[in-house]
Amino acid sequence: MRLFGIVALSVMLGGCASVTRGTTENISISSTPSGVEAVVSGLEVPTTCTTPCAIVAKRSADITITFEKEGYQSQTVQLTKEVSGTGAAGFAGNLLAGGVIGMGVDAATGAATDHKPNPVIVTMQPTVPRAAPRAPKKPRPAHAPEAGT
Repeated sequence: MRLFGIVALSVMLGGCASVTRGTTENISISSTPSGVEAVVSGLEVPTTCTTPCAIVAKRSADITITFEKEGYQSQTVQLTKEVSGTGAAGFAGNLLAGGVIGMGVDAATGAATDHKPNPVIVTMQPTVPRAAPRAPKKPRPAHAPEAGT
């Protein structure tokens, strides 16, 4: 009976995305040009890195990345969460094995999801330099009549 319980538990956990994929993922961040500050919000600890870089994020996190560099327009990318093929397989494994608890864990941890886009790649746009105000044109001196005429 004990052996049966161990085998049943192994089958249920084998299909669980939390176990097979983990509750975190690596997200690669890059930009053109490189050397851009990437401010990542939505993590437990606010994080800033300089591109190219990578972060580790919980699959359930709502992540926004703001890119900033002097001389360039700031850009913000909102990542979405999508169920990936391998995440769906792990989640479906819960159904086959009758793992209602595993399904709940996967749903709560986001283990069946991946952040998109990953990698996050942006092309920074230069700020448009403001044209210096033009000085008003100086009036031309009136043409004086020539002497002796």
